[in-house]
Amino acid sequence: MTPPDTLESAHKGKRGLRRIFNALLYSMSGLKLAYRHEHAFRQEVLGAVILLPIACLVPVTPVERVLLIGTVLVVLIVELLNSSIEAAVDRAGLETHHLAKRAKDIGSAAVFLALILLGTAWLLIVGPLLLPVVLAGGIR
Repeated sequence: MTPPDTLESAHKGKRGLRRIFNALLYSMSGLKLAYRHEHAFRQEVLGAVILLPIACLVPVTPVERVLLIGTVLVVLIVELLNSSIEAAVDRAGLETHHLAKRAKDIGSAAVFLALILLGTAWLLIVGPLLLPVVLAGGIR
């Protein structure tokens, strides 16, 4: 019988605090790579730069604030996962294949649903706060 430690991947790294520090470095690298190579991620980061301060300033309950911030982060998370799927599929081969197309389209659909979630949450939470401003003819 094989000892449990040998079942782990040969690529597994350190343990303890060193593993946590390495994970932080890998995560920062992933964010930088996504920003550098993924146009959609850059667009969504720009959206986050605009929406996150608004979420912090708008007069809502703490739960609503968490929902506003959370939906922005969900879009970024889903985009990162979609980008990683696309990179893995492209690594496997750039020729057109129905399974590669399926993987990419499903990833894109996940981003689309995350954006719908964001839009719905923001419309339902922030929309009523903006309605009086819109009906009064705007901010003067």
